[in-house]
Amino acid sequence: MTHDRLFDMPLLPHLIIDGLNRYDDRPFLFLGDTTVTYAEVRAQASRFAQALASKGVEKGSRTAILSANRPEVLYNLCANMVLGSCNTPLHPLGSAEDQAYVLEDAGIETLVYDAAYFGQRAAELEERVPGLKNLLGFGPSDAGEDLNALAATYEPRPLVAPDIGANDLNTIVYTGGTTGRPKGVRQPYRSAAYMTMVQTAEWEWPEEIRFLIATPLSHAAAAFVVPTLQAGGAFVALQGFTPDLFFDAIEQHRITSTFLVPVMIYPLLDHPRAETADLSSLETLFYGASPMSPSRLKEGVEKWGQIFFQCFGQSEAPMALTHLKKKEHDLSKPERFASCGRPSPWVHLALLDDENQPVAEGEAGEICVRAPLVMEGYNGLPEQTEEAFAGGWLHTGDVGRFDDDGYLYIVDRKKDMIVTGGFNVFPREIEDVISAHPPVAMVAVVGVPEEKWGEAVKAVVVLKPGHEGSEELADEIKAAVKEAKGAVQAPKSVDFVAQIPLSALGKPDKKALRKQFWGDQERGVN
Repeated sequence: MTHDRLFDMPLLPHLIIDGLNRYDDRPFLFLGDTTVTYAEVRAQASRFAQALASKGVEKGSRTAILSANRPEVLYNLCANMVLGSCNTPLHPLGSAEDQAYVLEDAGIETLVYDAAYFGQRAAELEERVPGLKNLLGFGPSDAGEDLNALAATYEPRPLVAPDIGANDLNTIVYTGGTTGRPKGVRQPYRSAAYMTMVQTAEWEWPEEIRFLIATPLSHAAAAFVVPTLQAGGAFVALQGFTPDLFFDAIEQHRITSTFLVPVMIYPLLDHPRAETADLSSLETLFYGASPMSPSRLKEGVEKWGQIFFQCFGQSEAPMALTHLKKKEHDLSKPERFASCGRPSPWVHLALLDDENQPVAEGEAGEICVRAPLVMEGYNGLPEQTEEAFAGGWLHTGDVGRFDDDGYLYIVDRKKDMIVTGGFNVFPREIEDVISAHPPVAMVAVVGVPEEKWGEAVKAVVVLKPGHEGSEELADEIKAAVKEAKGAVQAPKSVDFVAQIPLSALGKPDKKALRKQFWGDQERGVN
């Protein structure tokens, strides 16, 4: 008699099916004029799963999705879970070249796409990627088959979880990467299940969840689907992001929770409706994915109250490594606004030196973690995987330090560190000083080539509406950094720009920014 399955934990397919089965006529998704109930999602998930299965999609199959926000994205997500396939989201704003690279690298056989927006792109990808067997559109298009029509030919059946284990592959997610090609992060089913457990245990969810999805459903939704489902909550999905769309949705649907990346929060704070919109229903604003300017965060708390909840993680160990709770966004402790909170008690987290040894108390070290949510490794990259797992820890590439109260501060990305005249300079610390300057809306600091020092510190600044760049303002910014951090950290130059390049995930794209100054020349810093 074997007890192999005795200790299996419920995984995302089990949790999603369980949540969908609990309710019938309750609304699950509002999108434009469409309202979809739990019963409808359940029925459509079954139809889509049967349609995909008829095309050969089964446990372990490699599928991808490319779509704007529409209800079918959720049906497809649930259908993939029911089948136990490995699904990779393609970013809607990505280039054809990047998308083709991901499809080839992940060995995708079935591409599901939004026929209304991506029919042309799907045809192009079919030409570029010989391994693609199925092109299935949400609606008719010239490129592939109509998945909606195919799904409509099936009768809904009860949803049954696939026979999968914790270490079976759930998704391959592609990181923006600070160097070269994006890396495929292989996330097994245990990763999302454990992340969800931590979220449910530690995160501050409203009692009634009406969750606004302002980011691509294909990417962001997975992290919030299960907690929302389990609470019988509903999603409201935007089909684009502008301050007006955002404020309208909160007022109209009495939104209680949302997730935003910092570059989405800044234009909201700068908008006239930041003061006038009725945000009284909004209980929790989750934010993360990139560091937020402490001064702008403080401004947010002053305007909207203690509704902010920060989460920190990365694709290799998603979202739940540390968190800064709502009450910890405390205006009487302004220094804490630069922190990413305390480590989750469900995760082993250590600051290690280059020899994988713990650093002395108060010193900066690389943030390294151990937990069931850690990835299996990078797809087809054994050396990078080995490097990431050196010493039996996942190396995040982020450098951090703890304060006396156990709060973690991310000093910077290891790769973004600037070495100028032999001194190590962390751009994040400089950005925090500059972003506190009243006219500054957003800033990115990079190292640029400099003959004498190797690299010089450059600040690239976007100003708030109504402000103009000048030599005088540049001098003020340099002086502010010099006073706060010393002469080595002070920018040698300040550029005022209309916008900073962003990665597909809405983070300032330092790689693209540096390329403007370095071209193809090799940086001295690895």
